[in-house]
Amino acid sequence: MLTLIFDGIAYGMLLFVLSLGLAVTMGLMNFINLAHGAFAMLGGYVLVVLMRQQGWPFLACLPAAFVAAALVGALAERTLYRPMYKRPHLDQVLFSIGLTFMAVAATDYFMGSQQVNVQTPGWLSGRIELGSGDWMLGMGRYRLFIVVVCVALALALQAILAFTRFGSRLRAAVDDPRVAAGLGIPVDRVFLLTFAFGSGLAGLGGALGVDVLGLDPSFPFKFMVYFLIVCSVGGTSSITGPLVAALLLGLADVFGKYYVPKLGGFIVYGLMIAILLWRPQGLFSAMARK
Repeated sequence: MLTLIFDGIAYGMLLFVLSLGLAVTMGLMNFINLAHGAFAMLGGYVLVVLMRQQGWPFLACLPAAFVAAALVGALAERTLYRPMYKRPHLDQVLFSIGLTFMAVAATDYFMGSQQVNVQTPGWLSGRIELGSGDWMLGMGRYRLFIVVVCVALALALQAILAFTRFGSRLRAAVDDPRVAAGLGIPVDRVFLLTFAFGSGLAGLGGALGVDVLGLDPSFPFKFMVYFLIVCSVGGTSSITGPLVAALLLGLADVFGKYYVPKLGGFIVYGLMIAILLWRPQGLFSAMARK
């Protein structure tokens, strides 16, 4: 039981980091970027290429995946996404889905359609077992590493948004871009950095998830629904909402696949429907709290 709970938490924390960039662009920038999974896939392939072909150590590949996805995100924001900010949400959805199909086709052409994996370092292999019997807690070292990294990222991002000058500028730019620009806030630069940071988080999550989720060109389509569930169930007005939603999704998925594997997907979607019927705006959205 405890092992299942831990695995569910680790899976949920990974989904949280993967979904966080989408929550930021949807909640803070009011932009629906369904190509978010493509940036996660990019981070995963950066890790695979650097480890397999260049011989980079695992820990050096993680920041490289973040930087690569952030740079591509910044370029895409400046050239492709910015003209779409004021368009209707349907246009944004169709546009970003088209980009996803293009990314999947390009990845399949250049990297092949086979699922790829990497060998994690020896110090991240194996398990740590505590206790005995039915209450034994078995923690995979790699999953424990994921939990530690994701918790650190969540705390750091919350601190950035709540206590830094950039966080206050971002909130002001979102609330009223014209007034923020009149006060001297570089709104375009703030949005650029925010989009790049969200894309970088997706790339980091994709790199961390190669060993757990697998990686192939269809990755954005496999997990797009999960990203949307995290954002819709948790709400996008805070960091807490996506975190709680991701943990609930991770636990439901792990327990469902363990106890009733044929109904694993049904349990996840059933939980999502029940929560949204109870709180249509999400668990922690501003409107849900009123």
